[in-house]
This record gives sequence, C-alpha cells and structure tokens, in this order.
Amino acid sequence: MANYIHVPEGVPVVPKFKVTVDENDFRSGALKLMKELRPHWKPSEVKMKCFTDGITNKLIGCYVGSVMQEVVLVRIYGYKTELFVDRENEVKSFRVLQAHRCAPRLHCTFTNGLCYEFLQGTALEPEHIRSPSIFRQIARQLAKYHAIHAHNGWLPKSDLWLKMGKYFSLVPTHFPDPGQNHRFSQEVPSAECLREEMLWLQQSLSVLGSPVVLCHNDLLCKNIIYNQSAGATAPPAGEGNVKFIDYEYAGYNYQAYDIGNHFNEFAGVNEVDYSLYPGRDLQLMWLRAYLEAYKEHKDQCEEVSPTEVEVLYVQVNRFALASHFFWGLWALIQAKYSTIDFDFLGYAILRFNQYFKMKPEVTALPFP
Repeated sequence: MANYIHVPEGVPVVPKFKVTVDENDFRSGALKLMKELRPHWKPSEVKMKCFTDGITNKLIGCYVGSVMQEVVLVRIYGYKTELFVDRENEVKSFRVLQAHRCAPRLHCTFTNGLCYEFLQGTALEPEHIRSPSIFRQIARQLAKYHAIHAHNGWLPKSDLWLKMGKYFSLVPTHFPDPGQNHRFSQEVPSAECLREEMLWLQQSLSVLGSPVVLCHNDLLCKNIIYNQSAGATAPPAGEGNVKFIDYEYAGYNYQAYDIGNHFNEFAGVNEVDYSLYPGRDLQLMWLRAYLEAYKEHKDQCEEVSPTEVEVLYVQVNRFALASHFFWGLWALIQAKYSTIDFDFLGYAILRFNQYFKMKPEVTALPFP
C-alpha cells in the first residue's frame, strides 16, 4: 500500500546510511550517525538520553552541551516490527507531512531506524487532552492532516482491512511459556471468533460513508507534543500549540477511524482506564471544532450543521470498535516478538474486552 502516498516534487531527499544501531549498546552506532549528521560535534562530547515512553521502538536523544537544545533523535526499530510496520510508507508519510509543516525534519534513515528533529515541548497525558483549550487544538491539527492530498490524483482507498487481515495471519497460536499460554487460551477470543468479528467489522463499517483521508492512525497522548508559549505554565493553561509525532502507522484510512482511535487513547496506555473515554458532550464539541477546521482547509464555506456533527459522532464511535480490534491483534503479535518490557498480552486482553463491551452500545446508535 506504500505507493498510495505520493511525495510531491521538491521535497528534500532523505539520505540513507548503512549503519546498524544495537538497541542494547547503541552509543557506537549513534556516533557513526552523528559523524554524518553533525560532523562538527566532538564524539567525546556527545551526550545521549534514552526516552522510555514508546512500546514499539527504542528512542535515543543525541546532543552536546549542558541543555537539550539541538537534539537529534535516533529511533531504533523494535525487533520484528517490520512484520506489521511498512517502513517505506512511514518515510513517505514523514516527508509528505514535513512538506506541509506538520512534522519535524527527517534527517536520515539507517539500516534499522531513522533520525529526525526533536520537537521542543511536553508529551501530553490523558488529563491534558480533556482540556477544551487543548482538545480543540488537537482537533484542528488532525483536520489539517486529513485535508492533505498525497495520492497524486488517485481516489485513495483505506488499507485498514488489508492490514487487519495481515495482522490476523501473524497472531500466534500458542506461547512457549505455560502461564502465558494458559492466559492466552483462557482470556483471548478464539481464532474463529476473531475471524468472524473481523468480517463483521468490514461489512458493517465500510458502508458508513466515512471519507478516506491521510491519517495518523496512532494518536495516543505521548504522540502529541504541546509547545507552551511564553507565560503558559502547563498544558492546561492553553496558550501554545500542538504537533503530532511518530508516523509508523500513518496512511490512508477512514476519517472516523483516526478520530475514534484517538478517543480510545483518552484511557491511557500504561494504566488503561476506559471510564476516561470521552462522553457525548465532549465528543460533540471536539467534532464540531474538527469539522470547522476541516472545512476551512478544504475551502468549503458553509457552516457545520448539527446533523453533520451527529453523523460523524456515530461513525467515530462505531469505528472506535475497529481501533480496539486492530490494536488487540497488534498486541498479540508484539507479545510474541517484542523485546520491550511491557505486558502486551494483558494489553490485548484489555482491548478485546473493551471491544465486546462497546459493541452493543455503539451499534445501537441511530444515524440522524
């Protein structure tokens, strides 16, 4: 599906270096990259900070001096992530978003990762994204993404069902560890059940009329960077701007999926609490702000009607089901392969449980 993303002419070419960075002993590999990217830095003076928020890859910040000013981020791809992340597509998405001033600068790629500009700011927490002053900015920024044309005149199609099918084929049938395997067999739906649900999702959601747009597809809190302006003391103060990072899963998808996926992320990742899923009133305010910005970017002059907001509300809440299912499958694959210390099996169980809990509620929502 990578050829759906069309990088416009004039966008800077990204150099690729034949360097492999060891995730457990990363300094020597990172220094080889800095020699190419920052030749004026003395290797002995380069400091490195390991960021711990991600659960897919390893992220290292390289800099010189006493403060983290000019930081080069080195992202080392997680083990076996090429099974479910299209790295060519990621780089294309990165370049397109950079061309539209929606992404930091991509410095280079290397054998098992990429280097890019560090965005100054604060990675948000679930309590921040509920603040009206913040969520309106998030809504407007997502609308800007969704209005980007990156398909060279083709009518874009979602690759959601293709990806979901691929993930399903990669889900393990068992685990070597007896305790983990018992948990898997007892608490994860059977392969037959998952196949039936996947078919139901495709049949029921693909007919809802949600437009296919360029999506981020992974808008969790930590992928939203809030940059405070002078005078603002913390994200809830409101003055400032938001930017999104990490485009591993970016690509063409249903508009309502991207928003529903973000709403699911109100619950957090490390300590998931689905009671934090936004209620109807908050969603309607969010969706109105989004639609107003989306129409602005699409040069549509008419005002946003209550019916438009209601239609999007139903679409988004139904597509939130697909988000739970997608990340449930993803977590099962990660449980088998990932070297990162995270309870991926437990996360998969959480996502599937929430899927089945939400399903009757959101399928009962009437279209206006």
